[in-house]
Amino acid sequence: MDLKLKGKSAIVTGGSRGVGRGICLALAKEGANVVINYNSSNESALKLKNEIESLGGNAVTVKANLGNPEDCKNLIEEAEKTFGNVDILINNAGVWPQNWVQDIPLDEWNKTIDINLTSVFLTSQAFVRKNIDKNRPGKILNITSQAAFNGSTTGHAHYAASKAGVVSLTVSMAREMSKYDINVNAIALGIVETDMTKKALESKEDYYLNRIPIGRVATPKDIGDIALFMVSEPASYITGATIDATGGMLMR
Repeated sequence: MDLKLKGKSAIVTGGSRGVGRGICLALAKEGANVVINYNSSNESALKLKNEIESLGGNAVTVKANLGNPEDCKNLIEEAEKTFGNVDILINNAGVWPQNWVQDIPLDEWNKTIDINLTSVFLTSQAFVRKNIDKNRPGKILNITSQAAFNGSTTGHAHYAASKAGVVSLTVSMAREMSKYDINVNAIALGIVETDMTKKALESKEDYYLNRIPIGRVATPKDIGDIALFMVSEPASYITGATIDATGGMLMR
């Protein structure tokens, strides 16, 4: 199947590691230009950029604090400046702090909401403004979690709340943006092998595996392949949907 992604330009927030990295590589292999967003160290972002270029792809790294509206706007501007157009936005950046409700400090709550939810709004707003102004179609894909539907059982209530907000925001944006030919969807993840989940998997691997009917934890490549289809032309009739990519951990 031709996904018609060659020559398209895609921004992946939090793209230098984990799931974001898997998505960036999947896009590059299909011929898309990739904007790798990062916020702290540029080392992993540059390493990924070099890997993509060694595969014959095009990539650029852009530092942006996604809690800052100006940085979100600049992320879109830098992508436009480099590739001349921005067709796809994948909101992947996120944090997964652990604390029981009675122990969550307000600053930890606020940081979780800012990174996991507010940044999705800010980057999407900057993206749609640019595309509406240019009368250009586009696709937004938001990375959410099965916790948005099931809640948390392991001390991640603030994470679950932020991801539930992403699901609702996805539906609302899809309704508003359809008249501009901008599709907005989401993928709900279960457990994926990343640096963020490494410690939890090491200490509670059986607990997580027992919740996954397929019987294994996802890899970033698994998610990258699913994301690839969701932002492709063959998926253009899908909008406002949250696709479950959990190995059966979430079934609806």
